[in-house]
Amino acid sequence: MSRLLADIDKEPQQLLRCLAHAGREGKAALLQAAELLRTSAHIYLVGIGSSWHAGMAAQAFFHRHGHPSHLAEASELLYFAKIPPDSSVILLSRSGKSIEIVRLIDKCRSARSKIVGITNTVESPLGAHADVVLQLAADFDHLVSISMYSTLAMTAAILACETMAIWSESLRVGLVDAIEEARWRLPQWKTLIDSSSWLEPGMATYFMARGASLASAYEARLLWEEAGKAPASVLPTGGFRHGPQEVLRPGLRVGLWIDSETMREADLTLSRDLRKQGAKVLMIGQNLEPDDGDLGIALPSIPAGWQFLIDILPAQLAAERFAQLRGEDCDSFRLCSYIVETEGGLKTVA
Repeated sequence: MSRLLADIDKEPQQLLRCLAHAGREGKAALLQAAELLRTSAHIYLVGIGSSWHAGMAAQAFFHRHGHPSHLAEASELLYFAKIPPDSSVILLSRSGKSIEIVRLIDKCRSARSKIVGITNTVESPLGAHADVVLQLAADFDHLVSISMYSTLAMTAAILACETMAIWSESLRVGLVDAIEEARWRLPQWKTLIDSSSWLEPGMATYFMARGASLASAYEARLLWEEAGKAPASVLPTGGFRHGPQEVLRPGLRVGLWIDSETMREADLTLSRDLRKQGAKVLMIGQNLEPDDGDLGIALPSIPAGWQFLIDILPAQLAAERFAQLRGEDCDSFRLCSYIVETEGGLKTVA
């Protein structure tokens, strides 16, 4: 078993541990951070790499409930934007040490912005300088972000819900039930993926999703690159139909996330049309039929808007299997550092 697969196997357990921490030891900090956001004129969600994707999931909650927020990639906010007065900046970073996050702390202070740090390392620069710190209380992954991505996304989404006063005990219980069910389905999903022709080598890969699941699509693309060492593309599902569909050729590999409610029938139709053009389609969603895709992964029921929390799991399994089929070592980086602490050029691993 690869170290990556071992991290995926324990991910549901890490999610449950993080969720429990948010409701117990981390509750006071969560309430403090929510009050800080409620009294701010502007809210920024900021990360880089998988942490940026985690912020994408949380932003979907703010927007879903009519609460404007800004999603910013850390290096872009650092060098190409001015932070307005009376802002709260949520900085997401598993280590709290990434160079862009560390340098953003000074920029936020100069702008007199409040900082909410979401990190797994309270003794990091982010943990030391944030006004409020929300700790993930999860185990670090071996290398590629697996539980670190999903616990960052979940914690940020819980904060969004608490800010808008829509977090509840019934919602927490619903998430626990869904995560537990996903935990039991992991072996079944792995068997389906391992035996599928969807991962045949030599195909170009597109990932598409809507809403909070768009974060999963972006994360899947990153996993394809980090673990499989192969390029991939990602787009909102609607955006694919405005030009990029011209890339369709027999053999194109498509990962398509289906929302349980919004645009469901339209996207099921899109899947059928993609397959008519010769594309091979992985479908991930709730209440799927066996013939809804070349490879269909049926998810357990989960509260509305929260599907992103479990729909990344099949994509992670697929990325690990994809790396195996390509003969790539998914447990090491060729050129990247575990934590990027310098800027400019490539940091080559010795």
